[in-house]
This record gives sequence, structure tokens and C-alpha cells, in this order.
Amino acid sequence: MSLLQIDGITKKFGPITAVDRISLEIKDGEFFAILGPSGCGKTTLLRVIAGFEAPDEGHVRLAGADITDLKANRRPVNLMFQSYALFPHMTTFGNVAYGLEMEGLRGADLKARVTEALAMVRMSDYAARKPSQLSGGQRQRVALARALVKRPKVLLLDEPLGALDRKLREQMQIELKRLQQDTGIAFVVVTHDQEEALTLADRIALLDRGKIVQLATPRELYDKPVNRFAADFIGLMNFIDGAVARSGFEAPGVGRLPAPNGVADGPAALAIRPERVRLTENADGAAIQGQVEGAAFLGQDVIAHVLVPNLPRPMVARLAAGHPLSAKLARGQQVWLNWQADQAVILKD
Repeated sequence: MSLLQIDGITKKFGPITAVDRISLEIKDGEFFAILGPSGCGKTTLLRVIAGFEAPDEGHVRLAGADITDLKANRRPVNLMFQSYALFPHMTTFGNVAYGLEMEGLRGADLKARVTEALAMVRMSDYAARKPSQLSGGQRQRVALARALVKRPKVLLLDEPLGALDRKLREQMQIELKRLQQDTGIAFVVVTHDQEEALTLADRIALLDRGKIVQLATPRELYDKPVNRFAADFIGLMNFIDGAVARSGFEAPGVGRLPAPNGVADGPAALAIRPERVRLTENADGAAIQGQVEGAAFLGQDVIAHVLVPNLPRPMVARLAAGHPLSAKLARGQQVWLNWQADQAVILKD
């Protein structure tokens, strides 16, 4: 069931069109991510939904009601800022209670709501502490409790994990997903972090220059990007320029390469993920021969860069740490590369 509807939203700042006729629907109870590079319009779109920016064109509807002209403090949505914006002089309890107090809630009802929210984010034992006495992850939990305590229909999160280190960010991704599932509230997160979007979201809107490039599930976005921008932005990708012909995909100076069928003839790029490139020490029907330029050990994986004659960029292969070749790849070593045809994507743009 559609909860939030964005219909033809356009927002300009002078000659710059930050959001260009964007339309999308967000379902009730969905974890939705708005993903894209800096300056693509994702934060502006979030601020339009929150009511902090008025669109030049289009409408925002929540549960069927037009809220386009409704002020931010009158909308049943809450925005959690990247900086968390906690009051430094207030305790954890006071920060979480603030919004309810502004609505006139007092006494036992106020205490019960705040206590419930703190328990939800596992911060009950820190109710008396001030922000300066909390870690980055704990401050983020307080900001989440403050947003959730008002029981919004939609929770908007602007780069919520950007200030955290990698390990804590990964832990909080799990917590955010748990909270969203436990509360059943629709979460809309803005992020430039592709891994974060893939981990958290049920669906992702990938933006570029104010427009939606692709709207899909994480798996669809990763496995079936619609163009080169989408393929390049999400994860690592190998690109080989060439053309689709009756004989298959032909790369100049390289030859015929494994590629899916059913694509119209003409100039194109073949795209293949590094983890789907098979690396061997013998030809054995392989598609390409190359020379190892370097290899990086990443713990669970090894990333190998392979120079291939007549390709402008090295091919990248990702090997599991237990792969027979992973421990003995050496610069200058001759290797062969192959992949299954249906694991590649042909991009025509």
C-alpha cells in the first residue's frame, strides 16, 4: 500500500535545477533509500518531503492527503539530521522528551513515551547522561529515539551514519534495520554510501543530476543496472567497450567475449562484476589472457588487477581468500579470465 507519493517534484535554486520532475511512491512500512553522489538532489528532495523546502512544481501526498503546503511542524513526519542536533545542556531523557513537551505532553504519559523510546534504541541506562558523555553511536541512538518518540508515519534520515567510523557504522546499519522492522514505520534514508543503501533498503532510488536513474530493489540495481552510471556507481564493475553483432559481443583487439543474448546490434559496453570473473592459471577455454599488475589482500577477499592487451583499463577480479590462486598471485604472472555469459550485462548508453 502506497503511503508517501511524490508527484512531479521540481526544485530550483536560481539557474540550478536540484530536483527535476521526480515522481515515486513509498510503501507503508518500507525501508526506502535515496542514493546518489554529492549534488544529485537527494537531500533537497528529502527536505521537500519534510517541509523545509517548498517545491516549484509538483505535490507531496501522505496517506492520500496533499501535504505540499503544510508547514514542517504540522506534518506527521520526522527528520533526523546528520549532525543529530542534540541539545548539549539536556540529558538523554530531556532531549528525547523535548518534542513531546512542545506538544504539551506532561507527567506519567510523557515519562512512559520517553521510557519506551529509550528502551527501543537500548539507551535506558543512559537517560541521565548529557551528549558530551556519550559516544558517537550512543548520540545517534538518542537522536533516533527523539525522532521515534513522536510516532511519525514516516521517519526521514539524512546521512544518519556519516559521522561514525566504519565498524560502528556497520553495527548501526543492523540496528536501524531492526528498529524499522520492530516499529513498522516507513524509513526514508538519504545516503551517498552504496553499501549502506544495499544493506538497509527494500528499494533504492538512484539519483543523478536531479533525476531518478533507476528505481529498483538492491539486487536488481546491483545485478541489472540500466546504464553505465548505475553500473559504475554501485560497487566495482569492469567495462569493456565494443559492439553487439550476430556473432556475439566483439571487443576490438580482444575478440569475442561471453555476453547475454537478446540485445540489439550496435555499439555497447560489456559490464561484469569482479566477483564473477573467474581467474585461472591455464587457458582451459578462457575468454581473455592477461598479466597480473597487482593484488590486494582484504581479509575475506583478494582483489587482483590484470592487464589485458588492447584494454585501456586493468580487469579486476575478486577472489575468495580460500581460492587456490589467492595466496600466490604475483606481479607479472600470466593468468586467464572467464565468466558466464548470463552474469555479464550489455549497456547500450
